[in-house]
Amino acid sequence: MTKAEKQIIRGAQDAFNTLQNKAPGRVHTSRSTDIDVREIHEHLNMTQAAFSETFGIPIPTLKKWEARKRVPEDPAKAYLMVIDKNPAAVKRALQ
Repeated sequence: MTKAEKQIIRGAQDAFNTLQNKAPGRVHTSRSTDIDVREIHEHLNMTQAAFSETFGIPIPTLKKWEARKRVPEDPAKAYLMVIDKNPAAVKRALQ
């Protein structure tokens, strides 16, 4: 596994742990970026249910993000960006 792949997986694990209320050992800041969650799961040809089950994000959270009732916080945005760019790496990390 390349260094870049290891960094992606480590970042995905940190983001996942943050979503599960297990704070990572370090803090990162990121630029504010609009995330279109529906676009990500549709691009992956996944339903909300499949996306939720695969990546561990509760369906009610996905629905609120998609309806723009809530905005993903920075760790969740980072996790979603990694899912969008390299879903296979995230799936491997979550196995």
